[in-house]
Amino acid sequence: MDELTNLFVNESRDQLIAMEDGLLRLEQEPGDTDNLNAIFRAAHTIKGGSGIVECHYIETFTHIVENLLDKVRNGEIPVSGELSTVLLECCDHMGSLLDAFAAGLAEPDAETAARGQTLLQALTDKFLDDKPSATVNAPVAHEDAVEASGGGVVITDAWHISIRFGTDVLRNGMDPLSFLRFLNSIGEITAIATLADGMPPAVSMDPELCYLGFEIGFQTRAGKAEIEHVFDFVHDDCTLHILPPHSKISEYVKLINQLPEDEMRIGEILMRSGALTQSELDACLSAQNRPEPSETDCELPEKPHQAIGDIMVEQMVVQKEIVEAAANRQAVVNEKKAVEARMIRVQADKLDQLIDLVGEMVIAGAGANLLAQRSGQSDLMESTSVLLRLVEDIRDSALQLRMVQIGETFNRFNRVVRDSSREMGKNIDLVITGAETELDKSVVEKLGDPLMHLVRNAIDHGIEPGGLREQRGKPSTGTLQLNAYHDSGNIVIEVIDDGNGLPKDKIRQKAIDKGLIDANGNHSEQEILNLIFEPGFSTADKVTNISGRGVGMDVVRRNIQALRGSIDVSTVDGEGSTFTIRLPLTLAIIDGFLTGVGKTSYVVPLDSVVECIELTDGLDHRNYLNLRGEVLPFVRLRELFAIGGRAPTRQNVVIVQYAGQKAGLVVDELLGEFQTVIKPLGVLFKNIRGIGGSTILGSGEVALILDVAALVERASTIESEHLLQGLMLKTG
Repeated sequence: MDELTNLFVNESRDQLIAMEDGLLRLEQEPGDTDNLNAIFRAAHTIKGGSGIVECHYIETFTHIVENLLDKVRNGEIPVSGELSTVLLECCDHMGSLLDAFAAGLAEPDAETAARGQTLLQALTDKFLDDKPSATVNAPVAHEDAVEASGGGVVITDAWHISIRFGTDVLRNGMDPLSFLRFLNSIGEITAIATLADGMPPAVSMDPELCYLGFEIGFQTRAGKAEIEHVFDFVHDDCTLHILPPHSKISEYVKLINQLPEDEMRIGEILMRSGALTQSELDACLSAQNRPEPSETDCELPEKPHQAIGDIMVEQMVVQKEIVEAAANRQAVVNEKKAVEARMIRVQADKLDQLIDLVGEMVIAGAGANLLAQRSGQSDLMESTSVLLRLVEDIRDSALQLRMVQIGETFNRFNRVVRDSSREMGKNIDLVITGAETELDKSVVEKLGDPLMHLVRNAIDHGIEPGGLREQRGKPSTGTLQLNAYHDSGNIVIEVIDDGNGLPKDKIRQKAIDKGLIDANGNHSEQEILNLIFEPGFSTADKVTNISGRGVGMDVVRRNIQALRGSIDVSTVDGEGSTFTIRLPLTLAIIDGFLTGVGKTSYVVPLDSVVECIELTDGLDHRNYLNLRGEVLPFVRLRELFAIGGRAPTRQNVVIVQYAGQKAGLVVDELLGEFQTVIKPLGVLFKNIRGIGGSTILGSGEVALILDVAALVERASTIESEHLLQGLMLKTG
């Protein structure tokens, strides 16, 4: 049961995400019937699954939402912004109910239950005509019988089930007869007629395909929802109609018209099952010639097997929709099943364990290769080289398992932009590009909160209200962009808005007031902009639900740096701002370039290495060199990390690049490429600038992984200081 519960919770969360995305698209394209049907199916799937795991409070609430969506599908309720808002709130509440169920609660807490009751009341007052007869946390029973009878509670135990199984049911591992046997566990089958009209001649019949359908008389005290749950596992592979008792003649007419068999044959089956008499069948057939069924159609007299006809009526409506869209829907279903058949769910901790084992295998392989080289045996060296190549392939494949597209994270912000912009009274469009860009799942999981802060700040601080934008000659609707792409072994994420830009003068004055900078100091534009990442810093004039408390941007920078990344900001007055985040693709294993300084080994991420050159003489007192006409600042690692001993006569410069800037790292030795398993540093070393982690060499020694971003920034700063000092001496 625990496995079934976990499967239900995980799949229901996926359905909620799809449902929310569909509702957001529905506002933009209210006439998209495929999208509307997908929203309905998501709600129906959650409701069906909740019945299987016997979670009645999810089943009951979702059933009411499903009823509303069904009315929208049938054109009874128009699509509007207000409807979308309420349905999105229902999605949030269904998520809360899932949390309660995942926590093992028999009932949601009082606050959650009250919120659900409020939503239910809103649905009833604004969109649904009928008042619910039960609270949101009580099971719904016999509501379908009440609706079918035209009002007034009719207690009966007779139903009629009309089902046509899809041709692929047997291939999918389902036995049609097992569903009929299971019906007897919640009631009693009183009559049954087997239909095989779709069966081809024997010579062309495929024994793996199903051609059967059934008309079933069924007595039970259960409601329609419980009967539907019997067929949940073949919901997409069958056409199912369940009719309550005492249906009207007009409903029988609909059923006869919608079922695929000949109308006279269906009529005969109804008569044999006891659902209709000859006179009632004649009345149904004659009613087909009427232009429109009268609302005053007489109801059929009560009789023991009348439920069979009742259920068939309601299911005809569903049958008609399925028949009309059969070709398109079947193609979509087949494609979806083909994709799902190629996918398998794996728990994240199992993947983490696999990555850890692959990392240990990389280290062991490096050790074996080192021993082989020391032995000088060519056969052994050849074998270890093959082993290393296979280990590298396994490493790449294992890491690829954890790579996910960032589009799923980006899509979450459609809801954030919609709700926040409405709260602020602004019109804002969200544009997403690069959604297919992949990065490590562990990075994605920690990226949501920083992006949330940046998006909310862009909505609040960046983009102006529509009236002000029009005064400035801009479109009244602002644009917020989320963009992602790969660059030099990193992933770059941009948050761009076309607002007013960051107020540099206001930022500078706020910083002076808070004592962060000296009023007489000479600060560059970039230094002024970076002040927004200081703790407690905010330029908002008042506190809102979105921002203004000075909490967030410092957390953004800290979280990005914890991922071995960086964040930069640029702005243009009156045109907007761009926040650029650079992150490594993975936090586990990378290709590195091994170097040596004295007796210490350092690893440079290979993706950031541009080239290696020999350090020329005559640069003992300079920290930059001429690289083919370009000034290249460099950092001497021996001096930076205070490594003792004399430098060798011949030194090398590893030229690295980060965020479009180049710098050099002066080392003693170049030891070649090296597969690096990243090990985090302890708490004691977390604030060391220039070191991003550690790794274990094949010899068992520890090597430090260099933080290229910090070293490039340091080299650029040193170069600027030296150039400024030289300029001052000349003008001195």
